[in-house]
Amino acid sequence: MEATIEVTGLRKRFGSTVALDGMTFTVAPGKVTGFVGPNGAGKSTTMRAILGLDSVDAGHALVGGRPYRSLRHPLRQVGSLLDAAALQPSRTGRNHLLWLAHSQGLGGRRVDEVVEQVGLTSAIRRKAGGYSLGMRQRLGIAAALLGDPPVLVLDEPVNGMDPEGIRWMRGFLRSLAAEGRAVLVSSHLMSELQDTADHVVIVGRGKVIADVGVSDLIESASGDRVTLRTNARTQAVTLLAGAGATVAVTGPDTLTVTGLSGERVVALLGGSAVPFSEVSAHRASLEEAYMELTRDAVEYHATEIQESAR
Repeated sequence: MEATIEVTGLRKRFGSTVALDGMTFTVAPGKVTGFVGPNGAGKSTTMRAILGLDSVDAGHALVGGRPYRSLRHPLRQVGSLLDAAALQPSRTGRNHLLWLAHSQGLGGRRVDEVVEQVGLTSAIRRKAGGYSLGMRQRLGIAAALLGDPPVLVLDEPVNGMDPEGIRWMRGFLRSLAAEGRAVLVSSHLMSELQDTADHVVIVGRGKVIADVGVSDLIESASGDRVTLRTNARTQAVTLLAGAGATVAVTGPDTLTVTGLSGERVVALLGGSAVPFSEVSAHRASLEEAYMELTRDAVEYHATEIQESAR
C-alpha cells in the first residue's frame, strides 16, 4: 500500500456552519506533515473524514489511494490517535492493546513490541484509568502502531506530556517518517512543529491557507529584515528611521529593521558612532509565520482590556 493521504475538495456543513470549504492537500511519505490552524478551522473534521468517522457533503479523502471504509485490515494500513481518553479505564494498558490487536488478527508479541517502542513497559499491566494524560498519549501511539501501518494520523499527540515526553515524541515522529511512513500531526504548538515537521498544511475557515515546506515558510516569513542588538536603542531608531527603514522594538536591546541591508545598517551605525553588538539577518519562527498567515482566519480574537487607574 502506498504511504499517502489525499484530501480533495472536502466540503461539510453542520447546519448553517461551514466546517470544510474545499479542503485539499496531500500528505507524502517520508515526512512529518504538521496540520495547523485556529480553533474552528476544520482540522478535527478533516481528520475524522480521513478515518471514515464523518461523512462529507462533497469531495473525498483517500489513504493509499482508497477510502478508509474500504480497507480490509485498517490498523495494518493506517494508525490513528484522535482521543487519548478513548479507553476502558478498568482494563490494563496491555489488555486494551490486546483487544485491539486481536480484532486485526495480531497477537501478544506485537503488543509487547509496541509497548517497548513507546516506553510503557513498566506501566503496561496497570489499569489504564490510572494513567496520566501523557501516559495515555503513549498508549494511544502504541495502539496506532499495532499493525505497523505506512500511514499515521495523530491529533495533538504531545498534549499533556512533560518536557521529556515532548522531546521523546519529537524524535519518535521523525524516526517513523524516516522509515518511509506518511505522518500527519495536528498541533497548536508551533514551537514543536518547527523542530518536528518537514512540511506544514495551515488551514483556516475550512480551507487550506498554506501548503509548504517548513524551511521555505520560515525563509519567506523572514523577508529582508535585520536583527540589531544595541544599548543605544533610541539613537539607533532615530538614525535608521531617518534613512528610510521601518524599525520595530522587539526587546530591551533588540530592534528589527526592515528596508535596509545588514551592510547598510552597519555602515550607518558606524558612521554615526552608534554602538551595537550584533547585526544579523532576521530568522522568523514558525509561530511568527503562522500568526501572519492566520491573522484573518481566526474566528475569535481576544481584545486587550485596559484597567483605568483608580
